[in-house]
Amino acid sequence: MALQQNRDLLIAGEERVKANAQVGEAKSGAFPQLTANGQYMRYLKKQVMFLPPGNAINPTNKTLLFEIGSNNAYSGGLQLSQALFSRKVGVALQIAKTYRELAKETYTAAQQAVIRDTRKAYYQVLLAKKLVEVNRQGLEVIQANYNNVQAQYRVGAAAEYDLLRAEVQLANTEPLLISAENAYQLAVNALKNLLALPLDQPVAIEGEMTFAELPEDVAQQAEAQALATNPTIKQLTLQEQMLDRNIVIEKAGSYPTLYAIGSYIWQSQDNSYKFDNYNWANTINAGVSLSYPLFDGFRTRSRVQQAKVERNKVHYTRLKVEEGLKVQIQAGALRMVEARKRMSGQEKNIEQAQKAVRIAQTRFKSGVGTQLELLDAQVAMTRSQTNYAQALYDYLVSKTEWEFATGTSR
Repeated sequence: MALQQNRDLLIAGEERVKANAQVGEAKSGAFPQLTANGQYMRYLKKQVMFLPPGNAINPTNKTLLFEIGSNNAYSGGLQLSQALFSRKVGVALQIAKTYRELAKETYTAAQQAVIRDTRKAYYQVLLAKKLVEVNRQGLEVIQANYNNVQAQYRVGAAAEYDLLRAEVQLANTEPLLISAENAYQLAVNALKNLLALPLDQPVAIEGEMTFAELPEDVAQQAEAQALATNPTIKQLTLQEQMLDRNIVIEKAGSYPTLYAIGSYIWQSQDNSYKFDNYNWANTINAGVSLSYPLFDGFRTRSRVQQAKVERNKVHYTRLKVEEGLKVQIQAGALRMVEARKRMSGQEKNIEQAQKAVRIAQTRFKSGVGTQLELLDAQVAMTRSQTNYAQALYDYLVSKTEWEFATGTSR
């Protein structure tokens, strides 16, 4: 569902559509360009022709002026051009194709990010759900203790201090459950937001956090694999390729361009608007157009320098990300080890805490133990269960981040 409805992924999908369109745009430079045009001119004052004096046409001693043309002038035509040599066209197409690959990698990276973020949000929901369960169980024990002390107090078997102590513990425990329930609802809302679901839409949260050991062979190959599969590095590599080709395009500003050109023109003039009486003249021409920049005020050289700077910036960024990735992978592995050790320690603590609660309950009911022993044992058990759940959550989140960094998330 997240891969179908996530907004970031939909945006990345539109970028792929844009990239495909840019490839088509780049290809257009290699195709013939055909343009149609038309023009109408009304001469409010006609053009004139000057006839110098002292010749057979103008025997006078003054220059004569003659109006030429008609009141109305019409022209229309077709212009055709075809690039025969333009270094920019081929390189622009290469850049567009690389951009299409970049958009594909961006989409893949967005997919992996959505999977990562959705898993983390889901683990957060499961953690919050577990903490609600732990606090509810703790409250049930505290409530049962309060009921027991209250019953004993009524028959004179418990002191007022014990009753007050039980009441205070109950009052202190109830807000913990309320806080855990609020945290659970907030976690569910965050997950709904990732799934693009309305906040008021009910959802059923299934499953629970389970430990899954990372295969040893995967961990050993992680660093080498990450440099080849990490989505950020792949994107930066493609950006660097694009900017390398952009340098070629800027250098092409000093290369000649050669185009084949041709046109077909219709034109006519007349003083009236009787189109049936118009005489139309046709003109056809064809040829080649060569353009060679001899001096552009060092514009091309400056643009090439700028393009090289941009390429170098991305190059250094990629190297920085590669080094940071190695650190991130090692740190992620250490966090998983640390969380695993905490889990192991808390597993033993939970067993001991559960046993301590049972002993404290038995001692208190038999009148040998104190209420303080029972409350301390219950608090210790709740803390151990909370710490285990938090350690398991930390492990799963670290594992998810590690898989994203190494490009092994599925």
